[in-house]
Amino acid sequence: MFHPWLIKSVCFSPCPPWLRGGLPAFAFRRRASVKEKTAAPLTLWKALGENCLFVRQRVAAPFRALLRRGFKMAASADAKRHAADVVRTLRREYPDAKCSLDFKTPLQLLVATVLSAQCTDVRVNLVTKQLFAKYTSAAHFAKAPLAELEKDIQSTGFFRNKAKNIKAACQAIVQRYDGEVPQDLESLVELPGIGRKTANVILGTAFGIASGIVVDTHVTRVSRRLGLTREKDPVKIERDLMELIPRKEWVAFSHRMIQHGRQFCVARSPKCDTCPLRDISPRIGVKES
Repeated sequence: MFHPWLIKSVCFSPCPPWLRGGLPAFAFRRRASVKEKTAAPLTLWKALGENCLFVRQRVAAPFRALLRRGFKMAASADAKRHAADVVRTLRREYPDAKCSLDFKTPLQLLVATVLSAQCTDVRVNLVTKQLFAKYTSAAHFAKAPLAELEKDIQSTGFFRNKAKNIKAACQAIVQRYDGEVPQDLESLVELPGIGRKTANVILGTAFGIASGIVVDTHVTRVSRRLGLTREKDPVKIERDLMELIPRKEWVAFSHRMIQHGRQFCVARSPKCDTCPLRDISPRIGVKES
């Protein structure tokens, strides 16, 4: 049934020396005795099965891993083409998208961004109109009585924690940076109450520095629905987006995604029928109405 040479080479040959490095013990084959060579066909099938297991583990498995890497590379290329379509469409639909917070200086943007946590930008702009007239520098915020500052920002919600962070951040800015907001990510995230998202907002919007992509609730929601990421953690989402989006687009892309999330891709009942991205969006997680 089997050619003698095939049985000998496949079932009874020892493992070649060039394949022995790092092999498990069962992978090594000793030369069969005459008795084993004349054994029943069942023994031959057993030996053949053992050698096939060796082939699967030492040859097929690495090959499959190589294929997986190849498929991942192909998927990455497709993902980048999809991301490019998204960037192009957003640029066409929202050419003038910008930060919706009102500010004139980097310090004002820092304060406004802190206040915007769990609060609408419309409400923040109402509060900051009087706030920035009263406190004109980091030194003024740093010296302000905490209770008074809390009262000034009370309508933005979570005012005690926000007031504490604004005062502490401005104190650090005065002490370490002569009252000027630093222009690097590492220095900004060391300030009290300033996380990576706020730092990216300040650097990108106030200084035009593309340090990263701002990931807020709108960017998180839209990115997942568009299939640009599967992650839920903002840091991981930003990492995925930074791999897909060209650096020169990071700042504008964030503003456009936020505007799109507010206008079309809202949390409940998104306006998919009139969405400018409807032809390229996989609508992941969107329930059919």
